[in-house]
Amino acid sequence: MSVKRINAGPRMSSAVVHGDTVYLAGLTADDSKLDVKGQTRQILDKIDKFLAEAGTDKSKILSANIWLTDISTWSQMNEVWDAWVAPGNTPARATVEAKLAAPGLRVEIMVQAAR
Repeated sequence: MSVKRINAGPRMSSAVVHGDTVYLAGLTADDSKLDVKGQTRQILDKIDKFLAEAGTDKSKILSANIWLTDISTWSQMNEVWDAWVAPGNTPARATVEAKLAAPGLRVEIMVQAAR
């Protein structure tokens, strides 16, 4: 089975396709000055882009891991997530509080999807 790497760099790829499964890296917002809602929107836009490049879309997401630097912002992130996620096709999901790699980052999201 072949492996396709999308936006491959020296440390990681933004997405990897293996067979009928697409694995996205943990994605963060480009603008760390945005609030949780703004960062979540930017990340979900990236997810849509990488899934499309891999030949699939958000209706095929199997699982999602979400990291928040402050779990008290969970409802704000969910407001954006709930408006974006494909109705009737919600993935298995976990959301936890964690320290992220760079100051200002408030959200990181990683998904796996079928093609």
